[in-house]
Amino acid sequence: MSNVIIIVALAIILTFAIKNTVSHFKGESSCCGGGGRDVKTKPAKLNRVVSTKIVKINGMHCEHCYTRVSNLFNSMEGVNAKVYGKKGEAVLKFEKVMSNDDIKRIIEDNGYSVESIIEK
Repeated sequence: MSNVIIIVALAIILTFAIKNTVSHFKGESSCCGGGGRDVKTKPAKLNRVVSTKIVKINGMHCEHCYTRVSNLFNSMEGVNAKVYGKKGEAVLKFEKVMSNDDIKRIIEDNGYSVESIIEK
């Protein structure tokens, strides 16, 4: 009888684990504080681009992460951001100068890490 109880308990645990894993890989889980459908902030149309930077970002694991990083910058005035999650990078265009230290701080304050920042 105890074997049956153990098998049933393991089956229940396995079912939840598989369900959560599938949700995670679809980008629908709360792996990084998200979950559900996030609304993307549209990139601003810039009048004059003074700099473009390509930022390699570590720690983005799902669609929520990509949207979160995109929204961090697209919610700022004078910034146009496009995040390419599979590449682990963001292309940031600016109407005014933003230092690499400020970019790094914004990203790291939100739980990700910066591998490199390249001026294009």
